[in-house]
Amino acid sequence: MATPQALADRTVKSDAKCYIDSAAGKDDESADGSQSKPYQSLYHALVQHLDKPAPTYLTRVPPKEGSADGSTWEEPAKTSLKKAVGRVDAYKKKLAKDELASKKEEEERQQRLKNLEDAKKIMLQEDPSLPPAVRIKLNNKSVELGTRIKVFGRIHRLRSQKQATFITLRDGYGLLQCVLPAGDLTKTYDALVFAQETSIVLYGELKQLPPGASAPDNRELQVDYYRVLGSAPSDLDAITNKVSRDQDPWDAQMLDNRHLVLRGETASAVMKLREFVELAFIDTYREMHFTKVSPPAMVQTQVEGGSTLFKYDYYGEEAYLTQSSQLYLETVIPSLGDVYCIEKSFRAEKSLTRRHLSEYTHIEGEMDFIEFDDLLEHLEEIISRVVDKVQGNAEVAAYLKLLNPGFEKPSRPFMRMKYEDAIEWLNKQDPPILNEEGNVHSFGDDIAEAAERRMTDIINRPIFLTHFPVEIKAFYMKKDPKDLRVTESVDVLIPGVGEIVGGSMRMEDYDELIAAYKKNGIGPEPYYWYTDQRKFGTTPHGGYGLGLERFLAWMAGQHTVRTTTLYPRFMGRARP
Repeated sequence: MATPQALADRTVKSDAKCYIDSAAGKDDESADGSQSKPYQSLYHALVQHLDKPAPTYLTRVPPKEGSADGSTWEEPAKTSLKKAVGRVDAYKKKLAKDELASKKEEEERQQRLKNLEDAKKIMLQEDPSLPPAVRIKLNNKSVELGTRIKVFGRIHRLRSQKQATFITLRDGYGLLQCVLPAGDLTKTYDALVFAQETSIVLYGELKQLPPGASAPDNRELQVDYYRVLGSAPSDLDAITNKVSRDQDPWDAQMLDNRHLVLRGETASAVMKLREFVELAFIDTYREMHFTKVSPPAMVQTQVEGGSTLFKYDYYGEEAYLTQSSQLYLETVIPSLGDVYCIEKSFRAEKSLTRRHLSEYTHIEGEMDFIEFDDLLEHLEEIISRVVDKVQGNAEVAAYLKLLNPGFEKPSRPFMRMKYEDAIEWLNKQDPPILNEEGNVHSFGDDIAEAAERRMTDIINRPIFLTHFPVEIKAFYMKKDPKDLRVTESVDVLIPGVGEIVGGSMRMEDYDELIAAYKKNGIGPEPYYWYTDQRKFGTTPHGGYGLGLERFLAWMAGQHTVRTTTLYPRFMGRARP
């Protein structure tokens, strides 16, 4: 029977000694197996001598209880050594397996490099005997099957198989499945390094899909020639490693890479829906005989309150980015009649919520010779007409269905609820829906977003919330002649989003407006042009502002208005 030391002796013996102390030893670089720096375990000591002459292994044995002798160093017991050697053998097998895998990986790497070098020798040439290719965009559905075409785009999806490489091409107008049959087309250097977002031009015959297959528009391109216009990375810098449809859109990485997120189907569908909705508003305003105007973005007056103004120096004078174009719109209704604008507005609210934007698209309208009920009827009509236009366009309706399959046009008439009744409704809930201070609501409270949204979601229909107290509304809003505590004002609330429109009748009386300036601590001098409107033929008039991003968030079913903007990391809010 082999001695314990013989079991450990896997190489040539040496006269060296290796010390193991389970109590004071270390299994790390601080130990070297000497008596002053022993290892902690026999297994670790064996591993350190795999490729060296085997020393004599000695383990520290503490003194027996009651003995005056000190601790001694002895060879390890058979059982301990056998167990340690078993672990070492398993470790050596793992090393051998890892070495084999590494060798195979290196061979595959070298083979791939060789394949890539060989692939560089394959040069594609367009077959001159084929019919000339007709260039089309991918939304062209009129081209006949069997036509040879050429299409430009980027690789949206890629699937390589033995018999063919399948590419889903995207050009900003649509998608097309393209099939590269196995052969030179799939063996070129470009084909071997294809990656998502590579830009390419492909030539081939447009064909009907085989039975049982599925692809955009039920057609595919049988490719006979292609050229890569711009490659994309396939390693750590690949787009799939930067953004993912499964990531939270509020994630900082997603916001910083918004320019890449926009290449995705969802984000691009939102942008296309956004463009159509804006055009739908323009068409509806034309039908209603509104005139479009372009008010300034650099102003010296406030509209919604001084605390939300972006301030800057205008050649030595204090100026601001506009909060709203409303005051300017009022100046042109005497000569143009009903007017509207679609411009940017800016709010310096350092708020990280799903409804706040520092820069947003503001659709604003002002109407002359109206009363409060006329304003409400107009808002209901324009919202309904825009929805009708979206749902009536097959292409845009498809985007809407992709984004928000459950969207339905709101039924008319919209619910009317006065502010005072809303306060009562909030307090009657079980338990009551409390204000921001944790108390029941009382008249004069500015109903917070959370409470307002909860009420709207419970009622689950659009609400015209009207007649807000004078103290919590803008200085220019007209008081209700029947109740001077409140204004003739309205917020349009939509389930799931909250407020999308705010509007009111405007003060008509000159003295009342001057008093409002004073009450709100506003110097009237910069507003001379606005105040003059009350001197020269004042009329009953009113208007509103609609946030396009909030309107889109409602229609598209997005959880945040920031997903409807181009670059929310910078334009979406002030950073905390």
